[in-house]
Amino acid sequence: MDHYKLFIDGQFVEAEQGAQFETIDPGTGLPFATVAQAGSADAERAIAAAKRAFGGWSRLTPIARADFIYDFADHVSQLSLRMTVAESMDAGHTIRLAKWWAWCGSQMLRNYAYTAAHEFPWEEDILYSGNPISPGREFILREPLGVCVGIIPWNFPAWMAFAKLAPALAMGNTMVLKPATATPITALLIAEAAQAAGIPPGVINVVPGPGGSLGKILCTHPDVAKVALTGSTEVGREIMKMASDTVKKVTLELGGKSANIILDDADMDYAVNGAVLGTFNHQGQVCESGTRVLVSSKIYDEFLDKMKKRTEELRVGYQLLPQTHLGPVVNATQLATVDGYVQTGKKEGAEVVTGGKRLAIPEYEKGFYYAPTIFTHVKNSMRIAQEEIFGPVVCVIKFDDDEEAVAIANDSIYGLGGGVFSKSNARAERVARQMRTGTVWINNYHIFGDYCPFGGYKQSGVGSELGVTGLRSIR
Repeated sequence: MDHYKLFIDGQFVEAEQGAQFETIDPGTGLPFATVAQAGSADAERAIAAAKRAFGGWSRLTPIARADFIYDFADHVSQLSLRMTVAESMDAGHTIRLAKWWAWCGSQMLRNYAYTAAHEFPWEEDILYSGNPISPGREFILREPLGVCVGIIPWNFPAWMAFAKLAPALAMGNTMVLKPATATPITALLIAEAAQAAGIPPGVINVVPGPGGSLGKILCTHPDVAKVALTGSTEVGREIMKMASDTVKKVTLELGGKSANIILDDADMDYAVNGAVLGTFNHQGQVCESGTRVLVSSKIYDEFLDKMKKRTEELRVGYQLLPQTHLGPVVNATQLATVDGYVQTGKKEGAEVVTGGKRLAIPEYEKGFYYAPTIFTHVKNSMRIAQEEIFGPVVCVIKFDDDEEAVAIANDSIYGLGGGVFSKSNARAERVARQMRTGTVWINNYHIFGDYCPFGGYKQSGVGSELGVTGLRSIR
């Protein structure tokens, strides 16, 4: 098996205590690589390296930093094949999905480097309101923060790594990146690209290891200026508590239970495809997934029949096979969690329309596969409609008018994403404006752009990432 080391101060090194762990291919249930497991001493070394590197990196002009980052992006592109296979084997992405991340990451690096160098208002004059007999200049001077910590989840490890690294580096900060223990490989490949591009030592550090022990050090260390987490709401609460002792800046992108509203005038086939994508993309392991599909009572029966048929056409299989539409969930624990929620839904009185069971794929019987599952007869108060399942499970809920749809959509502790399907953009936008959620897609779902800020309402997070909004939050 291949072996991957920590990346600290520009070098790949073993953990100080020599600890290692295996990373598992969720499609086979078998290990395919070993990884050095960072401990507290390694986290301290990474923070110290980032602190040393901050002095030189932050003093570079934004244009000089951009030149480094453009080279970094080029080297990411050269690693695209390795990254694609690694993301697929490590995180269970289908090969058709995994192939996007090197391209998306390289473009994100270029976009933020250019924006920081040529468009960002590092100095901004404001109206003078001082002593009229002592005229002066009042302006805002924006500066880098310092050492930033990025804690990323297991569902989209490569894309999340880029989303943490690109803005922070472009704005002159240094980074300690902690990938999820279940999916550490692509973050370390990104570090290879950074090393090859000549990114100065210490600017990027990658420390895979257990979140409990590493998270405490990374989130409480006095030399860390900001913590950015993408993860569960439960973990986000703990991060806020730990960061509060030293009053660190935090950005938290947390859980979701998003509503995808299908109005009675929606294009039926288009909306069905949108609901299936919005729900089952990457086996439903997406924070902003439209896992509550709210459908007008006027079209409910027809929509449900077509969604069932479309869902049953999805091919579940080993993620590296090109014919596969849905791969495995990330590990055995998540498989048990998904099945547990399905059993809970049945006990609550919801009805399984299709799916609702684990799958044994021929030749891949040890993999973590679950059939895409649709529930009907769902009350919005049920656990399956209120709690984040993070698997291929959707609740289809009936509503009578636009006002009821909005009320159901907003009846959640979360507010991360959502969608509205309608042939009338004006009507869809009226509904969207009433939804208490961070991002609403109209007649599509899961479509992102580097310049669109992303963040949630309520218990879906604090602050925003991406876009100029995200750049402003890390200076």
